[in-house]
Amino acid sequence: MAMREAELTEQLWGDSAGAGVIFVSRVQHLEFSLACRGLVCVSRDRKPNTLVQVAALDVCEQSLLAFSSTEIVQGTRDPLFLTGVAFPPQCPILEETVIKLSVYDVKDKSANNSTFLGSATFSVADLLKSRDQQISLNLRSSDDLEAVGTVVVSRMKMGEIEDGEVDHMATDIQAQKCALVCESLHGTTNDKDYGPLMSALFKNPVCKVYRFQTLDSKWMLVREQMAESTLSFTIPKQLITLHIQEDSRRIQELKDLGELSPHWDNLRREVISRYDQVIRSYQETLEELDKLTGPSFKPSCSKAQKYLEFIPINLHTQRMRVTCPRKTDAFYDIITVGAPAAHFQGFKSGGLQKLLSRYESEKKSYSTAYQCIYYSPEQTAKAREVLGSLSELQPLISSLADRLLQAAQQRSVDALRDTLKSLAEKTEQFVHALKDELVKSALLALHAARPGYISKTQTHTPPPLHLQTEMPQTPSHTGAEPDAAVCINMDEVQTPNKEEQLAAVTLERQDSIPHYKEYDEEEWDRVWASVAKSLNCVIALVDKLQEQDNNNQESTPDQALADVITSHNPTGEWREQLSPLVASLKECVTEVGDRAQKSMTFILLQEAVCSIPQGLFLQQRRDVVFSQALSALACGFVMRLYAGLEDKGFLQQLHLVGLVAQFESLLSTYSEEIGMLEDMETGISDLNRVTFRITEAKSDDPAELQPVVSGRRDYYTVEIPLPQQSFQIIPPELQEGKPLQIFPVLFNVGINEQQTIAERFGDISLQERINQRNFEILDGYFKTLSDKVPSECLPCFQTQMDVKELLETLGQNVVTKKRKNVEILWLAGTICRRLNGIRFTSCKSAKDRTSMSVTLEQCALLRDEHQLSKDYFIRALDCMRREGCRIENVQKNIKCRKYAFNILQLMAFPKCYRPPEGTYGKVDS
Repeated sequence: MAMREAELTEQLWGDSAGAGVIFVSRVQHLEFSLACRGLVCVSRDRKPNTLVQVAALDVCEQSLLAFSSTEIVQGTRDPLFLTGVAFPPQCPILEETVIKLSVYDVKDKSANNSTFLGSATFSVADLLKSRDQQISLNLRSSDDLEAVGTVVVSRMKMGEIEDGEVDHMATDIQAQKCALVCESLHGTTNDKDYGPLMSALFKNPVCKVYRFQTLDSKWMLVREQMAESTLSFTIPKQLITLHIQEDSRRIQELKDLGELSPHWDNLRREVISRYDQVIRSYQETLEELDKLTGPSFKPSCSKAQKYLEFIPINLHTQRMRVTCPRKTDAFYDIITVGAPAAHFQGFKSGGLQKLLSRYESEKKSYSTAYQCIYYSPEQTAKAREVLGSLSELQPLISSLADRLLQAAQQRSVDALRDTLKSLAEKTEQFVHALKDELVKSALLALHAARPGYISKTQTHTPPPLHLQTEMPQTPSHTGAEPDAAVCINMDEVQTPNKEEQLAAVTLERQDSIPHYKEYDEEEWDRVWASVAKSLNCVIALVDKLQEQDNNNQESTPDQALADVITSHNPTGEWREQLSPLVASLKECVTEVGDRAQKSMTFILLQEAVCSIPQGLFLQQRRDVVFSQALSALACGFVMRLYAGLEDKGFLQQLHLVGLVAQFESLLSTYSEEIGMLEDMETGISDLNRVTFRITEAKSDDPAELQPVVSGRRDYYTVEIPLPQQSFQIIPPELQEGKPLQIFPVLFNVGINEQQTIAERFGDISLQERINQRNFEILDGYFKTLSDKVPSECLPCFQTQMDVKELLETLGQNVVTKKRKNVEILWLAGTICRRLNGIRFTSCKSAKDRTSMSVTLEQCALLRDEHQLSKDYFIRALDCMRREGCRIENVQKNIKCRKYAFNILQLMAFPKCYRPPEGTYGKVDS
């Protein structure tokens, strides 16, 4: 049906040759609608099935700029097309640009059998300068001998139906009675879609426009816009870099363990060798990614390429914007992405969920074989958490201690108080992070792995940790009672003198774990407690110095207080008095941190030893899946944030509770797609380890607006820079960098023929478990949201049913045994939008099944929220699937405008997920 490019170019040049056009201004966002009148077929007694193909030619550049076409309108001589023509900003449409309209009679949709009826050409200037920006052109036959009808071109406007227009444009099919007048969509609408903030991260937009009639005989204008995102590549590249840095640190930590027995030293060497292999592999991947240029997405045909395995498949944003008479514009966003899964590694052994479960059961036997202690996943996660806390808190405590001394030197009471408060908070976090029996047991295990280890028979039970009290709080005012600040677990209420303080906190310097001697398990308790005691002494002295300063300003202190002040050398500087205590605190923190780091590293060494049979295969697979999932999430978060910058209710919800990210999956629970779903489940669940922060960009340069990822495998932060103008309007809590939570949920319902087999002969328990578990998460999120955020902060919808009722219905559907219960997906998507959430839709490649779902959701929104006429629902659905953004997505991926379905497959699909005739066939996807 589609004309060949060469043929179309030749026809266009035949019409425009020798025009001698002079350049004028460029036209932004050109959009127009089409209708035909009085079409004449070769067979006079037959009414045509009409389609109009559109081509634009820049006669100055002598190049073909764009192809577009309308939907097919059947059985009428006066077709009115719902699909309009849109030229996005990246298409250089000038007033001199010539546009050719070619009209065809389509006799067989599936066979692309069509007859050329006639054509007409016009320049953009003709349309812009015409009365009411509407022109009527005669269609000429191929031999240019006769007129075969007219075509009406109208620049998109918005308004109500006028009876005269309806009568004048009456067609042979009642359903085609539409108005031709729409209200302009230029201005803020386009600014939001094409502005610098959006264009920094979203590239190569594809735009489609439609006009649909409403129930009250009015008329809406609908714009679809699909775009690629630079985050498809920038997020994975940052993650790979972070993985390399983290694994390099792990190697250094293993080397820093010190001398080990020959058995453990050999195992350490092997683990380091494995880490080196992973690092080299990731470095090679990063080098290959740095060489890539071109589109900002990974096509479905490249999903199994090694160097692209971290890149999400076919990641695109899609926005539908709706303009109706006398109503505020509404828009609906959705992120489409191929299932986050290790497609290159394959699914013969299943996906992550199954592989991780099998690995944990096998790890116990490997731990015995390698003489290791078995640590549960929770314990190894705790070890990583402790290491992360140490790497974050140790330098922070050291920095705050130095700032405290600086404030003391300046005798700044306010700075001293504020810095001490921060120092106390961070030291408290440090102490509590290490208050775990896991650290003690790991220290003993590490001691046993030293050469010359001597076993000690314990005749008594080691005493429990004796520091279980709360950390001291920084005094709220400088006039606090002298005995308000005391050393932890010290019964005395008097402040010790300088010699006593130093004696309490000075530690004998020694190796982290003594070699060649018995291990004293109580020693760790003493070392750990010394941090809190040191801090308490610092607080006590600062309190005294502040009280002294107040008393000196008010009156001469009494004799008792004077004695205390004298003991602290009142004639000396504050810094001189604080310096020894602060130095001791830093020494204690360093000593405790060094021991704890070595013990936690030894736990991770044992875990790595147990995984040697599989290398680091599982970790690499998890890295790959997480990279794809995080890229999609970051894209969706940015899209949602940009859209809600002026919505105070949304911003309040964002910082008080966070956002739900709802992933819709259409994978089957049969064959290799089971492995994909298992990968996807783990990848989506791992997104719980991610928080977002909003920062102020250094400039409006697109490079400065790119999100930045930091952290480690157990916890990542994604910073979203905003231009200064946007940053200044968000709430203070967001400006201060408060971590923003995301609540990812996944709902899956298979819809293809493989799911039919699974439901009748296989096992769908994976799908049932996923839906039940994620319903509970979604329900819990709503309860938290209801407690903390007023209902006025949530968006208003026409649908009468409230969120609580929708959740109840979803819960019932989740536990109902019903084949291909797609209502689960519809309800979950509706609830997500009602909760200001981020919507995602996935299948294997986000191309075919995803396209059916997205277009169905868009038309359902038009019906439920914008009163789309029931007579137009199916036509609107066919328009979007035949000529909308989703068929363009198929073209981008496989260079063919066919959905990868066959008629037998479609017989198993729910009817509303079937594409129109002629849009599907056997293709290589």
